Amino acid sequence: MSRPSADSASLLSTQSARTVSTRNFAFTLDDFSNKGFIVKDFIETLSDTAIPSSHRKSGLSTQQTQFDPKPLIRSFEHALTRLNVLSEELEERENELSATVRRAEAQHNQNVDSLGRKLNQAIDRFKRLDSSLNGGGADEGGADGGGNVAVRIGERLEELDRQVQRASDAKFLIVCWQEVSQRGTLETLEDRKRRGKIVECASIARQLLKISNRLNPDGHTTNGNVPNGAKRRPPTSKFHTKEIIEKFLENLEQDLLAKFDEYYRRPNYDGMRDCAVTLKDFGDGASVIATYVNQHSFFIERINLVTDELTVDAESWERLQDPDAEPPGVEPSLQSLVDEVKIVIQDESAIIKRAFPYYEEVLIKFLQRLFQQSIQQRLEMVLERANELSSLAFLRALQASRGYITALVDDLKSHGLTEAPEPVTSQIAAVLDQQLEDLFVPYFVGSSYIEREKKNLEELYSSLLLKFTAYHERRRKIPTSYFGSLAQRGKELAASTRDAYMDRLDSTDLPPAQKAMLMKIAGVKEEQMDKKDIETTEEDGRLSLAVAKRMLKWLAEGVGRGLELSPSNETPKDVQNLLNLLLTHMGEMYLETALDAASEHAASQENSKTPPDLTHLPALSTITTILHLLQTTTSTILVPLATPNLTIRREIEKQISSTLSTLESKLSSVLNTTLTAALNHVTTLLKQQKKTDYRPKEDNMDEVLMMSSSDACQAVCAFLTRVASQASAALTGRNLTLFLAELARGLRGLILAHLLRFTFSIIGGITVSKDMNRYVDLVRGWPTGDELEEGSMDVLVDVSQLFMLQGQHLREKLSGRLGAELVELKGFVARREDVGSVEVQAALMSV
Repeated sequence: MSRPSADSASLLSTQSARTVSTRNFAFTLDDFSNKGFIVKDFIETLSDTAIPSSHRKSGLSTQQTQFDPKPLIRSFEHALTRLNVLSEELEERENELSATVRRAEAQHNQNVDSLGRKLNQAIDRFKRLDSSLNGGGADEGGADGGGNVAVRIGERLEELDRQVQRASDAKFLIVCWQEVSQRGTLETLEDRKRRGKIVECASIARQLLKISNRLNPDGHTTNGNVPNGAKRRPPTSKFHTKEIIEKFLENLEQDLLAKFDEYYRRPNYDGMRDCAVTLKDFGDGASVIATYVNQHSFFIERINLVTDELTVDAESWERLQDPDAEPPGVEPSLQSLVDEVKIVIQDESAIIKRAFPYYEEVLIKFLQRLFQQSIQQRLEMVLERANELSSLAFLRALQASRGYITALVDDLKSHGLTEAPEPVTSQIAAVLDQQLEDLFVPYFVGSSYIEREKKNLEELYSSLLLKFTAYHERRRKIPTSYFGSLAQRGKELAASTRDAYMDRLDSTDLPPAQKAMLMKIAGVKEEQMDKKDIETTEEDGRLSLAVAKRMLKWLAEGVGRGLELSPSNETPKDVQNLLNLLLTHMGEMYLETALDAASEHAASQENSKTPPDLTHLPALSTITTILHLLQTTTSTILVPLATPNLTIRREIEKQISSTLSTLESKLSSVLNTTLTAALNHVTTLLKQQKKTDYRPKEDNMDEVLMMSSSDACQAVCAFLTRVASQASAALTGRNLTLFLAELARGLRGLILAHLLRFTFSIIGGITVSKDMNRYVDLVRGWPTGDELEEGSMDVLVDVSQLFMLQGQHLREKLSGRLGAELVELKGFVARREDVGSVEVQAALMSV
């Protein structure tokens, strides 16, 4: 075993060597610090070392060998002694380490304090230095002198450098001036230009030009005249210096432009950019911008295409002017141009940004050239062609073109162009909006747009109603039947409208295509144009729901187009203008015509000796439907659009209300007149009632019992059944229920008055009862709804019973009735044949 070191515990000290034999177990502090140390194993090892080796080798069992505890006691005593020694050594080492740690902590704290003081000192020095460099206060003494001096020296050096440069430039400028003024050349400047210093040459040449303008305003003053009293300035040059310098500048500019063009064709964007920077000083870069824009391949390739004919597509042009066809959209050649412009601008904007430091100015010029030349020329061709077709074709082409070009502007804004992928700058956006507005300004000056819309709509409406008005005007003069007696409010309006329309068709300012389309809408053939009196049929004079729908559809298209094209602040006024046309044509010329004609026809039947002709009733169904469409259209579409302008909205609402009230009043008048005519004929039929119907002979008892009702009653019921049937086919909703309810009330009144004209026998009362039941059953089959009071017709049955009841039954029938009602009932009882009998008189007296 080696000798233990000075800083570790010895396994065998001298003392332990004397008390423990060489076979005893030896251990150190390392044995206890080992992670694999186990107390049980440690005790077993101590025990094994205490057992003699002879005993272990003999293999005798514990029972065969006498146990000797002394070796174990000595071994454990030795181990305990060794453990005590190690514990003392461990305590000593721990004390030494603790002292070392305390000394290290104290030293660390001293070092931290020292470093903190040094840091604070460094911060203070830095602050003083910074204050001195920034020109600190006087309380810091001369500490800031170094910084200020350094700054002033630097500024002075820079100033001196600038002065040296200015002196050098001035010297070179003087040399050049002497050269141009004395020799009339700029060789020195030309030499510098050949060395590639074009930018410097341009600057010097402009300064020479200023000198020349100041010294020689006319370029050469040797023969110049001076005003009276003024001293003649001696000539400073015998050469025309201004012309020489300007020529040099022109050549320099041309060289730069040629160089720019050369770089453009390669392409060399850095070279283009350098030339563009220099040329910025020549007319603010106008020449280089013009060169770039004018020589762009798009304009060179398109220069021969702007005059090309428009795409020939007869079907598309036909659809464009047909008001009942869907518009074909934007003209193909204009669409192709706009699509190409979009691609060119997006691609070219990237090149412009690389080639020009002032790229926004170049982009603006490029955009202006594209819109003002290419797009505008093609747009004018398209609209001119559309205008040659018809007003509608022009308006549709204008709408399609405006929408497509607006989409182009929106796409360019969102693309960003030179700012891609960000949106364009506010200046470029304003330029795009301005170009779009300038394209269409000629078509929206003042009220030109809405006048076109009004003209188009009026032409279409007049064409559509031409035969209608012509038919009514002719039939008004020759009344033969219902449709022959049709008339209209404002006969002069119809005649003047027709004549004005025919004159319009005959005029030369109407395009042939539009004339043909209007004649097609009107249903007039070419050979009829020479005749002022247009051939019509009864069908032409009838109201048509399809015609009304076409009128509303054309109006909706015009309103929608106005919302897209016209400024929003003009919308209320535009809506009012178009509404006036609708109310005039559909309200006055169409619906009022039919209503007035129906009213006149119904009035002509009021006192007819024959059954009234109610052929005007079917027209009321169409009238009410069209009236409902008109009301719905105006209230849901037109009125809300006028909301921004309350004054115009109130005017529109007043116009609509007035028109609808007039039409509804006329419709009500027609129904009332029809009721009067029907009831008058009922009166005529009731007059056919025979007296013997209610006072039959007693021999006819069987015949009376077999008869269902009287002939007069049958005639009335047959007539009213036909009237109700015609009314049900013509009217709907409340109009029908009101009409039938009034007809029922009128019938009831006529019958009650009719009964008071006859004398009734007991047997005749049976006939009356049958007639009354027949009338009640008739009315019950009518759809009167809630407009007719429940049981209102039952009074007829009650009255019929008064002619048959006797004694107590008659008394009970009359009892409980008061006032006028009782008087009326007594009036009916008085018409009984046996009214003077004791029973009847007793019944009458009892109540």
